[in-house]
Amino acid sequence: MTHDFAITTKSADETQRFGKEFAKKLSGGNVVSLYGDLGSGKTQIVKGICLGLGVTQTVNSPTFIIVNEYSSGQFPEIFHFDLYRMKTQDEILNMGFLEYIDSGSVVLIEWPEHVEDILPEGTIKIHISHTVEDENTRWIKLENPEK
Repeated sequence: MTHDFAITTKSADETQRFGKEFAKKLSGGNVVSLYGDLGSGKTQIVKGICLGLGVTQTVNSPTFIIVNEYSSGQFPEIFHFDLYRMKTQDEILNMGFLEYIDSGSVVLIEWPEHVEDILPEGTIKIHISHTVEDENTRWIKLENPEK
């Protein structure tokens, strides 16, 4: 069963605030997959989530290094993946992806399309898009499977 929630944001700050509020609902072991085109705001949501979880480090998309690790007072580890440059699921599995997923940490995944079929049951999906008419307006849909 799925609980859907949608919101529209009008700026990067509002998108981050959504992430910060959303973070209050996370616990260890949660996996969050973020879907959207380039520039849609996935990293802004991740920044907000990390702020909400108490991360004080700079949060950037790990486009070239694939995964960033953050720490906070709430969770010893928060893993932030950007799988945009990964070509195959085997490539992702060979980097130890499943060990990250099974670590009990919060895992945030941008560009999860290559790993959808191996994501754990209960993965929270966030779909984000921006409008052509106003590049600052984002439509965010949360798909949260009930456990």
